[in-house]
Amino acid sequence: MKKTTFYLLALLTFSFLTVHLYAQRTDENHPTSLTLKECINFALKNQPLIQQSVIDEEIAERDIDIALSGIYPQVSGQANLSRYLKQPVSLLNGQPVIFQPKNNSNFLIQADQTLFSNDLLFAAKGAKFTRLNSQQKTESNKINTVVAVSKAFYDILTSQEQLKILNENIARVEKQFKDSYAQYDAGLVDKTDYKRASISLNNSRADLKRINESLTFKYAYLKQLMGLGSDDKVNLNYSGTILETELLLDTTQALLYENRIEYKQLLTQKQIQDLNIQFHKYDFLPSLSAFVNYNNIYQNNSFGDLYNKDFPSSQTGLRLSLPVFQGGRRIQNLKRAILQDKRLDLDIVQTKNVINTEYQQALASYKTNLNDWKTYRDNVDLSRDVYNTIKLQYNEGIKTYLELLIAESDLRSSQLNYLNSLFSLLASKLDVQQAQGIININQ
Repeated sequence: MKKTTFYLLALLTFSFLTVHLYAQRTDENHPTSLTLKECINFALKNQPLIQQSVIDEEIAERDIDIALSGIYPQVSGQANLSRYLKQPVSLLNGQPVIFQPKNNSNFLIQADQTLFSNDLLFAAKGAKFTRLNSQQKTESNKINTVVAVSKAFYDILTSQEQLKILNENIARVEKQFKDSYAQYDAGLVDKTDYKRASISLNNSRADLKRINESLTFKYAYLKQLMGLGSDDKVNLNYSGTILETELLLDTTQALLYENRIEYKQLLTQKQIQDLNIQFHKYDFLPSLSAFVNYNNIYQNNSFGDLYNKDFPSSQTGLRLSLPVFQGGRRIQNLKRAILQDKRLDLDIVQTKNVINTEYQQALASYKTNLNDWKTYRDNVDLSRDVYNTIKLQYNEGIKTYLELLIAESDLRSSQLNYLNSLFSLLASKLDVQQAQGIININQ
């Protein structure tokens, strides 16, 4: 009995740990409640586009290793077996003589070591720029992901806050509808008031339905950016004041082109192109290599006795290769590389102009949205005071029901306008930071 109890407890403990570890692993792979930072970190690890960029970095490393493989000795082997169908004849003192036996075979092994090659020189100098170029592509994708995930996150929060406002609005209008219908039913007022309330209620419910439907798409888009599947569930974890705590931005910072990843990529391409020009200049230089080989030769007129005796030989030396004339190919390659370099200079000038335009546009949009946000924030307080005042006056019979509906509509509009301006401000702030090149993917 003691053994049975022990085995049962061990089985239950193992089952509990298995379920716990599986649930923990599932939570890590498919998070369900995330802050903005957690959404971004998850996307930076799991989005297919970024994973492809990381793989491209590894491919670039393999390309570098392939290009530099020529610095190591190149060893090759070769084997031959041949038989003369008609042996060659040579003249010796005017008499035909056959020197070559009918059957020939040899086994050759040779090692070549490049001492100087323009190709290897270019590969060695360009390795760090090739690596840097692939890393910058990954960084660019990560920056775009941070901005896209942040905007999608803020967009969902804005819609959720809009739902709260509409639900509050619907609750107020439903009460007004019931009150106005009761007054109509009692013969105190005509049917105009409760029909107006019905129209307002239908409009609010339509807005609620529209936002609910849009949230389905917005969540799907966020999951796409994060690299999650369509069946994965995600809930956003945020405090009620998270949106307003991230609004301010220092608009006095100078624009530094060197901070933009696009500008960095062009500078890297410029360095690669400078190396390319040097490569075509040095293409006129010869290549030098050393070699050593060992050759086992077998010869015999009888095929059965061919491998009974060998005649080995070995050789070492230097090999100098100098292409003298190639139809002007090297000169044209050099001229083309110089033209490509000039074109790249123009790309840099154009990119700086584009960056400046993007920054000015994003900054102007941010300042405009900041002013709109402040205005709509004040309007919310004003419209709420107006609504509360008119509601009291309506209850006392001083104001008409139409005036109450107008006040209710103004309150709802000001609240929704405030939320829309809040999202626009957050999005424009991200645009300014991206234009400035200060999106930090490591934080």
